[in-house]
Amino acid sequence: MESIAVIGAGQAGSSLCAKLRQCGHEGPITLIGAEPIPPYQRPPLSKAYLLGEMELERLFLRPEQFYLDQNITLKLHSKVQQIDPAKREIQLGDETLGYDKLAITTGSTPRRLPASIGGDLGGVHVVRSLHDVDLMAADIKPGSNALIVGGGYIGLEAAAVLAKLGLKVILVEMAERILQRVAAAETSDYFRELHTKHGVEIREKTGLLRLTGDPHVNGAELDDGSRLKADIVVIGVGVTPNDQLAAETGLKIENGIAVNQFGQTSDTNIWAAGDCASFIRDGQRIRLESVQNAIDQAENTAENMLGAQKAYDPKPWFWSDQYDIKLQIAGLNTGYDRIITRSSADSSCKSFWYYNGAQLIAVDAMNDPRAYMVGKRLIDSGKTADPEAVSDPTTELKDLLKA
Repeated sequence: MESIAVIGAGQAGSSLCAKLRQCGHEGPITLIGAEPIPPYQRPPLSKAYLLGEMELERLFLRPEQFYLDQNITLKLHSKVQQIDPAKREIQLGDETLGYDKLAITTGSTPRRLPASIGGDLGGVHVVRSLHDVDLMAADIKPGSNALIVGGGYIGLEAAAVLAKLGLKVILVEMAERILQRVAAAETSDYFRELHTKHGVEIREKTGLLRLTGDPHVNGAELDDGSRLKADIVVIGVGVTPNDQLAAETGLKIENGIAVNQFGQTSDTNIWAAGDCASFIRDGQRIRLESVQNAIDQAENTAENMLGAQKAYDPKPWFWSDQYDIKLQIAGLNTGYDRIITRSSADSSCKSFWYYNGAQLIAVDAMNDPRAYMVGKRLIDSGKTADPEAVSDPTTELKDLLKA
């Protein structure tokens, strides 16, 4: 029976192992993780867990007993030094682990600020792992001054949580507007107004020059000449794929670990999935950084490791929770040329519909799960919706599916 090793015990790695067993693989499965605890959810870390609304055990994707029951060997707190693809061996400290097939699901790492501008000061945090959030929690004190660097979803979610915990929050974004890389101006405007209502100060077109303090951060100098007090700083300026091990192994790297439509790398015995893996979609090599992609791509790859030859055709969706607003996103908005706005009579629900010509390609829905679901069904099926009907609040959303 073939032995399968999986490097990276996050959402993708856990999902891949579970799918292998579900599909009938009876050989040895080993899941290798750098952290000391079983695979866990990451999205609740900076929200429910940080707010004290979720205990550690509830973060676990599956109870430890699951891995025992499924005969999946967990090697936690383990760092892979080297992969030898010729011998099909993994070096783990003093231990050598052989494999017939290998999957790499090592995820991604938040970008940090250089030490030369204060990135290594105490009180400067990123949001990715349980360890990151536990460190951050120790620096959160109501009434203190928080600086968020980066106006993407990670930065905005951090701002919302810190504001809710009673800190004075300023967010700086060097681009023209928050969410510029990922959303239309209408969505940016919506969330700028939301955060302002909750007391967060947002400064766009403003860059960070340096952080000050020794050994703990106490302030920041911005490129507009201003200086801020800062007792805690959260960096949300994107992530980089964890592809170093793959590169050292000689695998093809292109915006992450390059895989084909089946999840296979340039080595036919090695596969990759999740944040670390890039694949071709609409003629471009992309990575999708989301829980949904980590699960779907990992499960698809698991099937292909067992011979399914099933091309990965993602139907992207994402979400973000900020204050009492749940943003749900269907599709990818790349290439949109106009936005149609739909709003309920009392403005409690709002959605922005992205079009490329006559084709609907994405929807941002704020507290409007029906708009999200209808938009997602249309996009997934390759259909579109009449823009005039979308913008008319009297149009029944379900009727858009009949057009």
